[in-house]
Amino acid sequence: MQISLRSFLPQDAAQLSAWFPSAEALTQWGGSGLSFPLDAAQITEMHASTLGDAPARWMFAGVVDGDLAGHAQVALDWDNGVGRLSRVAINPRFRGHGLAQPFLQRIIERFFADVHFERLELNVYTFNTAAIRTYLKLGFIEEGVRRSSARVGDIRWDTALYGMLRSDLAAKRPFQNGSPT
Repeated sequence: MQISLRSFLPQDAAQLSAWFPSAEALTQWGGSGLSFPLDAAQITEMHASTLGDAPARWMFAGVVDGDLAGHAQVALDWDNGVGRLSRVAINPRFRGHGLAQPFLQRIIERFFADVHFERLELNVYTFNTAAIRTYLKLGFIEEGVRRSSARVGDIRWDTALYGMLRSDLAAKRPFQNGSPT
């Protein structure tokens, strides 16, 4: 099963919103700034930030045989050359097929193909061991843990910070002809 990368489109919103059946699942994916259920207005607001010459974020779709199989975003700090990978999800119908790593690898390559950026980072809740394994395989390095950083109902979650530098990617997977291989 091959996953390809394209920009997230507004017509993908209905499928994406169906992937999060509870407030906890939505918070795990999108943080505390979203309201359950995820609706078109929230997704439209996210998508609006992708517009312009220096957008605030990039939104990606992973596609398998024409079906939306994955979603991820990168918040962009153009001044400091830093991106924050976030809101990563694999469509529940496609989970368990090994798509997360190749999907994210394509995003990492796309990110570092832009010469403006030197660092890609992410936050992940420490109980999300499957995601953490994937991030480590991709070459991210754990940089610390923010203890009790999120409250979901009566429960507190710890958040780990992971980072990757352009030089980390180059050491792992060399660039050829100015673009990632």
